[in-house]
Amino acid sequence: MQLWVGLGNPGAQYALHRHNVGFMAVDTIAEMHGFEPWKKQFQGWASLGRIGPQRILLLKPATFMNESGRSVAEAMRFYKLEPAALTAFHDELDLEPFRVKVKTGGGAAGHNGLRSIDQHLGPDFRRVRIGIGHPGHKDRVTNYVLGPYAKAEMDDLADLLGAVGAEAPLLAAGDDVRFMNEVALRLRD
Repeated sequence: MQLWVGLGNPGAQYALHRHNVGFMAVDTIAEMHGFEPWKKQFQGWASLGRIGPQRILLLKPATFMNESGRSVAEAMRFYKLEPAALTAFHDELDLEPFRVKVKTGGGAAGHNGLRSIDQHLGPDFRRVRIGIGHPGHKDRVTNYVLGPYAKAEMDDLADLLGAVGAEAPLLAAGDDVRFMNEVALRLRD
């Protein structure tokens, strides 16, 4: 079993914020791959399903970004999973908008959701980094990250989420490099 966590903040007021692109990614995966309806579980919302032969629990912590690790750790303990079974989908300020990179381990790079997970489980889990770009100056970062995508970005956002959902079987199979390449190819077309 794998645990795929979308990082974000709960509440309709945050729905289209850049910081919630992790929630958007797991919502898209659930819809495209016929996962069970979301239910309240593990201090968040959980949805169980399969992608190929892999059983996957999708999780959206309801603890707010800064406490995501509590929700994730609860699900990990319940299923007796090791950090290698965890994938976190999150916004990445230092990656150009609508680019996707995957890595295992590393630091939090100022991302409080990742920092919280690191504190509960350590850093050795897979991260699907979804680029939101940098606003250009550190004084504008907070409002930018916690702000909504612009109307002009919605088509690119939909294309990105569709590509992530369509190529999720590669992630489930552990083929991170091919996943990144195929997502990039879909976005170029």
